[in-house]
Amino acid sequence: MTIPANWQKSSFSGGGEGNDCLELATTPGSVHLRESDDPAIRLSTSPGPIAHLLHHIKTGFPEGTPV
Repeated sequence: MTIPANWQKSSFSGGGEGNDCLELATTPGSVHLRESDDPAIRLSTSPGPIAHLLHHIKTGFPEGTPV
């Protein structure tokens, strides 16, 4: 597996030097998430599940659910 080199902090992260944010990086075919206070622990998945999660967060409904 390719190890991501460029991590981006969440726009909702605290401002200062604290380690209170979520970071995201991509590699070909994968999306990686980690928490700043423990960057050695990473969650890796493909873009599809992340898209479904974001849709659910934004709408409150699983993707494909009739509203």
